[in-house]
Amino acid sequence: MEVSRPLKSDCRLKHRPLTPIRTLRGVLCLVVYISTAFMFLAYFAPVGVVLLRLFSIRCSRKAVSFLFGLWLALWPSLFEKLNKTKVIFSGDSVPRKERVLLIANHRTEVDWMYLWNLALRKGSLGYIKYILKSSLMKLPIFGWGFHVLEFIAVERKWEIDEPILHSKLSTLKDPQDPLWLAVFPEGTDYTEEKCKKSQKFATEIGLPVLTNVLLPKTKGFYACLEVLRDSLDAGLSYIFLASLPNFVIQLHAVYDVTIAYKNQCPSFLDNVFGVDPSEVHMHVRRIPIEGIPASETKAAAWLMNAFQLKDQLLSDFNVEGQFPNQLNEKELSTFKCLLTFTVVLSLTAMFAYLTFFSVIWFKVYVGLSCAYLTIATCFKLQLIPLTDYVNAFCFSNKQKTG
Repeated sequence: MEVSRPLKSDCRLKHRPLTPIRTLRGVLCLVVYISTAFMFLAYFAPVGVVLLRLFSIRCSRKAVSFLFGLWLALWPSLFEKLNKTKVIFSGDSVPRKERVLLIANHRTEVDWMYLWNLALRKGSLGYIKYILKSSLMKLPIFGWGFHVLEFIAVERKWEIDEPILHSKLSTLKDPQDPLWLAVFPEGTDYTEEKCKKSQKFATEIGLPVLTNVLLPKTKGFYACLEVLRDSLDAGLSYIFLASLPNFVIQLHAVYDVTIAYKNQCPSFLDNVFGVDPSEVHMHVRRIPIEGIPASETKAAAWLMNAFQLKDQLLSDFNVEGQFPNQLNEKELSTFKCLLTFTVVLSLTAMFAYLTFFSVIWFKVYVGLSCAYLTIATCFKLQLIPLTDYVNAFCFSNKQKTG
């Protein structure tokens, strides 16, 4: 394959200037998003991930997906309504409310946030989970949120991550639990420096030299396939390949999602202040599950071939400015965005009043909630139903008496 010119963006001017008004608006957005996140976690986490989970993991996950899905919906609204960023979908259509595996390329630090725009349109925003680096779990407040939403944190060292992945993925095998599992097989975001190292490594060991993506890490992809392949109803299962992680069930298809940006790749603050990007393009390619080999060696070769196709697709985007076969996805409803914002802000205002101006017991509640979230996130604690504890206790007694 001919080596094409890589996508470049770092040296370009921002799509929109950072005016004083945009600066003020960005600061207000940060205040709103951080304060709403804190209040939602402090007041809803004890109910969703402690009380309900002691009786039913499924009910707990439904409550968490609904409550925190409201907060997550603020981000697509920011991107599309406030920042006026166009999100353009192409390729194969994505079905609604399915258990899926998303595999995507990793162009920048905020790729994963734009997947929310797709998930929101498909009624699965609260069910999306990511495999992410463990250092992100240390982020104040947001790390708590990642834990509550059951994101899978890894160290990016296979000898450490293998048992973690198998353990965490095994908790997601219930076919009645809606799930979007997003994985970035590259393991890190794309930069030209990383690309050169990836190309050098590929040349040394005889792998394809890629220009617009990094070599994918295949072990994590195969681990997801191995654990989840048989856990989903064949009639309801899909895998989405979008430069994200892998999630497998008994599937009909894998979807390869390729993400590209018009103008330049945005940073987190570019999104907050609304200076970039002008357009986000997502291309979805559907692959029948029968086309994904069961053996680890062949599955790794399949993933490598998929990234070669992805690399070519990005090269074509660099020339054409768009992906082929654009879809007519509906725009987000302005009314629903405003309604969600009103609900979230109203609940936050009520919680703030209860915390600072009401009886002391609300302060105690918030303090205990924060303490629990800190400990649970730090030590990766997830409660299990009381019935499981009882069954384990009875089984232990039977073994002793036997």
